Amino acid sequence: MKKTIAVIGDGKLEENSFKYRLAFDTGRALVDAGYRVQSGGLGGVMEAVFRGAKSSEKYREGDTVAILPSFDRTTANCYADIVIPTGLDVMRNGVVVNADGVIAIGGGSGTLSEIALAWSLFRPVIAYTNVDGWSSRLAGQRLDNRERYKGIDDKIYGVEDPLQAIDLLERYLGLYTRYHHGIR
Repeated sequence: MKKTIAVIGDGKLEENSFKYRLAFDTGRALVDAGYRVQSGGLGGVMEAVFRGAKSSEKYREGDTVAILPSFDRTTANCYADIVIPTGLDVMRNGVVVNADGVIAIGGGSGTLSEIALAWSLFRPVIAYTNVDGWSSRLAGQRLDNRERYKGIDDKIYGVEDPLQAIDLLERYLGLYTRYHHGIR
């Protein structure tokens, strides 16, 4: 079964911007490496990563999964294969990052909440350092003092390009095996 990687970040981007291209290249690299891509399914990073995923020669129908904040399926970007309209508004952020791994590209408060939720769900988080937003601010850090995993240099891993992100996923995904079972 394909592992799913959530990609999060800015909801609005210019198509010719560095962040858009970075998200596009990340989507393509993820599908090239055999992953499925999940996002909030709207614009910006979410659109760019799906568009990149679909540009991969290894792309197959079902490789892009959109977790929408509304019940309106028509709000999904045109590159989404599987559309899940949640009606949860921003609370759907926890569903978006409930993936095998998470990659953050920039981002504002919504991305910040997704990073915190991914951390609480014991997911590995990879963050681009060469863009503005929360990904670069949090890269290389731990969000709190809890020990999520023994024997892992557990932190938000910083990267500058998709190949570094894929390398970290290959290295760490098999080690991040815990699942959140509720607050205790």
